Amino acid sequence: MQNLQENFSDQIAKNQKIVFSQTTSPNFNTRRFPAFVGRIFNYWCLFAAAILVILFAPPLMLVARVTGNNDLVQRGAMWGARTWLKMCGVKVVLRGTENMKSDETYVFISNHRSYLETAIVEGHLGRHVGIISKKELLKLPIAGQLMGYIDMLAIDRSNPTRAVETMQEAVGKIHNGLSVVVFAEGTRAMHGELLPFKKGAFHLAIAAGAKILPLAVHNSGRLMGKKQNYAEPGTITVDFLLPISTEHLTAENDLESLRDRVRAAIAAKLENQKDGG
Repeated sequence: MQNLQENFSDQIAKNQKIVFSQTTSPNFNTRRFPAFVGRIFNYWCLFAAAILVILFAPPLMLVARVTGNNDLVQRGAMWGARTWLKMCGVKVVLRGTENMKSDETYVFISNHRSYLETAIVEGHLGRHVGIISKKELLKLPIAGQLMGYIDMLAIDRSNPTRAVETMQEAVGKIHNGLSVVVFAEGTRAMHGELLPFKKGAFHLAIAAGAKILPLAVHNSGRLMGKKQNYAEPGTITVDFLLPISTEHLTAENDLESLRDRVRAAIAAKLENQKDGG
């Protein structure tokens, strides 16, 4: 953490974009495939996701509507997420899972560089979670309808009133024992970067009185990064960092310091990886 504070103290304090030092390494952007092969593999991963949704989501949602029970849809979504990662040749390694207690409810806050991370938190946390996502996902055929069955909450940042309502809904779910995942950058970062964190995740954790469990996800941007139109198989490592309590904190007095503390912990872990996270 000390090295991080020396290298990125201004970026943390000002909540600015961080570019990790490993991006200067000559091996940073080394690819396993030629560009055209990676492009084909990227299309395969997107096609595989579409096939899984089209084949399995409609019958599961129909059963849920008839029975009034979403458990089967939730289990199906977790299975589908793990299956899709396997179809994309992605192996997931979890480290520090002893920091996650089975009887506690958390707001998981993670960095975000790839579509792969949504599948990871859906399929590999070992529990059903709610996920805060963009409202644009609601427009996707079938997948948009599926979101309502698996506790994915779409937030409309262009409509403050609706955004507050969504966060209040998330607080209610946390009080009912559901952990929630937030990608605090609000969008995908480029490989080797950490974007500024939005405040919503920290408002949510403080309002719910929930512990924050930071997640540092490594290598996802290399395997299927933003604006690359390229994908390749490989290993993604997820570090479960030490939980951070929000007890006795208030949004008025503690929100920015809490945000900076969580962001610094994630950034320190990403900086220590050879691939820049």
